[in-house]
Amino acid sequence: METTTNGTSFSNQKFTIPAVSDVEQQQASMELEPTDDFNYSKRSQWLRAAVLGANDGLVSTASLMMGVGAVKQDIKAMILTGFAGLVAGACSMAIGEFVSVYSQLDIELAQMKRDKQRDENREPSDEEEEEEEEKGKQVEKESLPNPLQASAASALAFSVGAMVPLLAASFIKEYKVRVGVVIGAVSLALLVFGWLGGVLGKAPRVRSAVRVLVGGWVAMAITFGLTKLIGSSGL
Repeated sequence: METTTNGTSFSNQKFTIPAVSDVEQQQASMELEPTDDFNYSKRSQWLRAAVLGANDGLVSTASLMMGVGAVKQDIKAMILTGFAGLVAGACSMAIGEFVSVYSQLDIELAQMKRDKQRDENREPSDEEEEEEEEKGKQVEKESLPNPLQASAASALAFSVGAMVPLLAASFIKEYKVRVGVVIGAVSLALLVFGWLGGVLGKAPRVRSAVRVLVGGWVAMAITFGLTKLIGSSGL
């Protein structure tokens, strides 16, 4: 009876023991699941230089061409103005980006030097801690900004953006048609650059494209209007 009672009591109780195979399968599935852990902020340096350069080249060159076209309908004058804006703007963007990023690099290197001196003054740590510190320093060095990369990206992107209005106006002699084609080509390029910046940076694409487009329209409208006003006043 006692055995029967104990057997009955044990049979009535329910024990939930997780299966080892199920746990292993769950861990394996979690490891196989794709994870999007890429830090898109690492792209910020060259992406900022490239997007800024392309937008500047597109907007500034188109605005210059529209400004000259407001007072002079000659195609030669418009093309020469756009080409001069391309060369001057690319050089200016490259030099400015190089100086800016190099200043940032000097600041970060100075901070790393101060951190190194502070670590040398501390008491010696364990081997594992020293290895972790060395790995951290290596990663920090790899993440330092590259002035030449930012400068080249900015100049190249500016040139690519500036080529859009130049190519759009080069083969059209009729003034009104030429202006319309330039506006249309620049508007399409602004949308593409804004959308591309949103894709590369994982930012809202539509908002980025519309923001770039509206900014370009405002810049061209102000340049055209003020140049037309000054030109018509006889100054």
